Amino acid sequence: MEIQIANPIYDVVFKYLMEDNTAAKLVVSSIIGEEIIELEPKPQERTREKVKIENNESSITVYRLDFSAKIKVPSGHKLVHIEMQKASVPSDIIRFRRYLGEQYTDPSNTISTPDGVKGLQIYCLYFLGQDLGIYDAPVLEVDTTVKDAATAEIITEKSDFIESLHHKTWIIQISCLKERRRNELEQLLSVFDQSNRDKDWHILNIKEKDFPEKYRPVVRRLKSAASNPSVKRQMKVEDEFIMYLKDCVRVARGKALEESKKELEKNKKTLKEKEKLLAEKDKTLAEKDKTLAEKDKTLAEKDKTLAEKEIEIAELKRQLGK
Repeated sequence: MEIQIANPIYDVVFKYLMEDNTAAKLVVSSIIGEEIIELEPKPQERTREKVKIENNESSITVYRLDFSAKIKVPSGHKLVHIEMQKASVPSDIIRFRRYLGEQYTDPSNTISTPDGVKGLQIYCLYFLGQDLGIYDAPVLEVDTTVKDAATAEIITEKSDFIESLHHKTWIIQISCLKERRRNELEQLLSVFDQSNRDKDWHILNIKEKDFPEKYRPVVRRLKSAASNPSVKRQMKVEDEFIMYLKDCVRVARGKALEESKKELEKNKKTLKEKEKLLAEKDKTLAEKDKTLAEKDKTLAEKDKTLAEKEIEIAELKRQLGK
């Protein structure tokens, strides 16, 4: 039996899902593959940022959520900072780097220990609407491998120094989600699978039995969002905003194309003028060459006349000498 859930590709639905602590812990812990004891949202004053596309000021927005997490480890627990971003396209790598850099320098991402201030390890979770050119892999995990440089042996011991200076990353390529689910994580993330869209793109049709029992809170939360009037209203606002951005990009592209055409016509005109100028120069050079040729001919005739006169003089002298 199919049920309808709100489409979490929308920022408002994603936010509604992650505001539920139980659902948020399930999503995050399933992606990172570690048990989260506590997950606390951090102040979300930078949840949305405008990003330029093709020099257009109003383009797409990137939705951000930051969390402090207490994660279970064999020795007890560790604290980490979790940075979560959702974007339509990974268009501006510098922007992602800048925000990550801000997290490294943010004093709130540190804790005091008997040995001094310690920087929390950073976990980065990116939900991207378009793939990175790596296909058939909905979830990409990027982690630090520590090796003995002499033997290439992998070192498994943990170091606060290393963890404080290196972050772990998980990239969810929403466009790569397929009907085939290879593990429980891909089963969970199928709530983002856009091939399940209804005629109304706000809604996804899924089968609750396709989800392990432990993930049912996520499904129920999204099912609740589908019938929430405020969420529905905000999805429509996002649709209008996206349409506006598309119009802006289309207008910007049209203007850029028009400018390119004008520049091309200008270049063609300049090229014709240069060709005309070169033709005139060629004509002038040809006329000069003709003039020089005529001068050379005249000189040759003079030389011939002079030679003939010299012969006549020589003949005259010879006759007088007799």
